[in-house]
Amino acid sequence: MTSSQILIGETVGTALLILLGGGVCAAVTLKASKARNAGWLAIAFGWGLAVMVAVYATGPVSGAHLNPAVTLALALDGGTSWADLPLYWAGQMAGAMIGAALVWVAYYGQFQAHLTDHEIIGGPGAQKTPTATDKAVEAREPAAGPVLGVFSTGPEIRRPLQNLLTEVIGTVVLLLGVLTQGLNAEGDGLGPLGGLITALLVVSIGLSLGGPTGYAINPARDLGPRLVHALLPLPNKGGSDWGYAWVPVAGPLIGAVVAAGLYRALLA
Repeated sequence: MTSSQILIGETVGTALLILLGGGVCAAVTLKASKARNAGWLAIAFGWGLAVMVAVYATGPVSGAHLNPAVTLALALDGGTSWADLPLYWAGQMAGAMIGAALVWVAYYGQFQAHLTDHEIIGGPGAQKTPTATDKAVEAREPAAGPVLGVFSTGPEIRRPLQNLLTEVIGTVVLLLGVLTQGLNAEGDGLGPLGGLITALLVVSIGLSLGGPTGYAINPARDLGPRLVHALLPLPNKGGSDWGYAWVPVAGPLIGAVVAAGLYRALLA
């Protein structure tokens, strides 16, 4: 693979991943969306299908890592050159930011309606019903605004060590699946069957391990959209929760090291 193939493939693939994955989060979250309140099953399957589309679109170009943790694990395993790692990571971060911006464009009207609704942001009219009061609480939390979950992950219970370990465990499961079942013949990315296996694995992780933290299992998937959330001119968007942002970056990278070590020691 050439440098341009890596950069273009990872940028396009990760943008597709975040557009479709962030898109299902927007669809379930935002007012005036036909899929609002569709629930966690929709989110888990939406992310799994997003992985499948992105892998099949760009696997032949760059190997469709789409995740800095995948690239790190493949570098540790020897399938990817360490010299190529910065190119993969740069493409993944750029793609994640592009994908998040496209979610905003696609749901522009819904973002505006959601973030100007008194039941969501508080203010006059927010205290009329218990439901409205409950909805306004999230916007008053200084760490995370009412639409941050469309862009990035956050814990249901904020316990940094537990949250970190949850991300490590989820990433280890993902990467053991990739390393044992998902790679192409060259061992430098996902193959055709591996794309389907990995997509189903992402659904499984979401259903089984996604409850505590929203399962980032991908540093670019969380950090890139979080940056976009901080930069976009969203009204009443609240904070980007930078105090938590290190968890979905560090957890998957630690998980990549653990998974590569387990694979080489026990399964290779």
